[in-house]
Amino acid sequence: MSGPPSQIRLLLVEDVPQVAQYVRGLLNAQQAIRLIDVVTDGGRAAAQVQQLRPDVVIVDWLLQGRTKGARVVEVLRDGGLHIPVIALTVPQSPVEPDPAVGIAAVISMPFSGFELVNVVNAVHQAASSANGTSRSRVVAVFAPKGGVGKTTISFNLAVALAVQGQRTCLVDACLQFGDLRSLLKVPGDAPSILDLPTDRIGESDLADVLWRDPSGIDILLAPPRVELAEMVSVRDIDKVLSLLRRVYEVVVIDMPPALGDVSLAILDATDTILEIVTYDSTTIRNTLAVADAFRAIGYPAGKIRYVVNRADSAGGIAPGDLARALGRAPDHAIVSDGKLVMQSNNEGVPFVLASPDAQISRDVAMVASALLEAPAPAAARR
Repeated sequence: MSGPPSQIRLLLVEDVPQVAQYVRGLLNAQQAIRLIDVVTDGGRAAAQVQQLRPDVVIVDWLLQGRTKGARVVEVLRDGGLHIPVIALTVPQSPVEPDPAVGIAAVISMPFSGFELVNVVNAVHQAASSANGTSRSRVVAVFAPKGGVGKTTISFNLAVALAVQGQRTCLVDACLQFGDLRSLLKVPGDAPSILDLPTDRIGESDLADVLWRDPSGIDILLAPPRVELAEMVSVRDIDKVLSLLRRVYEVVVIDMPPALGDVSLAILDATDTILEIVTYDSTTIRNTLAVADAFRAIGYPAGKIRYVVNRADSAGGIAPGDLARALGRAPDHAIVSDGKLVMQSNNEGVPFVLASPDAQISRDVAMVASALLEAPAPAAARR
């Protein structure tokens, strides 16, 4: 399983290997904070902050290289990224917290893991409140059965969110068959998640790999061949989603129907699971089986939203019977429009742009609006 999606991404600027190892050892014993890199040269700190987009930076005030800790703090303060900085020092060289010069807090060696986590948490929360920022929204579109329109909804939902002013990334997590790659007629040699670095991932790495769709969204594609899916690990997913949260306002993930280690790592990291249901007895049965699994995992009921696709094609199943089977009324409904959907999919364009006044387009736009109107997530919860 992945670590908690609320992890704070920490960058350490430290040129003494023993100190870096000390900090790393303290953080290994907990899951709230993830050390994404150790920068040993103060002169490279600003570039790494720009690339890796950490949530918090710790700078050794006593850096011994050409660029001292005070200069690093000054450069980061003037860089405009508004990332809180903690100065690391020793009692013999006291430093005072001073937001005016870019020091949000000070931690003095030696310190315990409890002290380190508390300081990092405190400055992160204070910075988020002061900047009026919140975590981006990560939405997984999931169905426990194929053929229910999940990929089409994922694509059009992402575009609808972009139309509503959100910087949006769509992730194809159908790693074996690359559903979005097929839907959008993407060339076979287009980059995929496998083209990202295996170690540290920066924003420039994303820029080189993401497919920029004419609809206005960025797409992280699945591998181009079935056998390559095995090369994507839970660790890869953790790194990618952590950075996407920093760069995008909304991340939409098109999920596969199976629940494996990678799929569960993604679902753990999401704020909302949009589960697609249709008036089909097999789909309903599978949905109930997955609901049991989600309860056993510990997902709160509010994390899952049911979306009835083809809501005007009941097929003999009454809406009330569906609600009773689910244990609650579905949260959203999307009507069917076979002709528009088929034509749009064949052309690789979103129907929400091709025909925005169609009822199906308005339904998807309403789902997008409801996601944005919900309270901004402080973190996804298990």
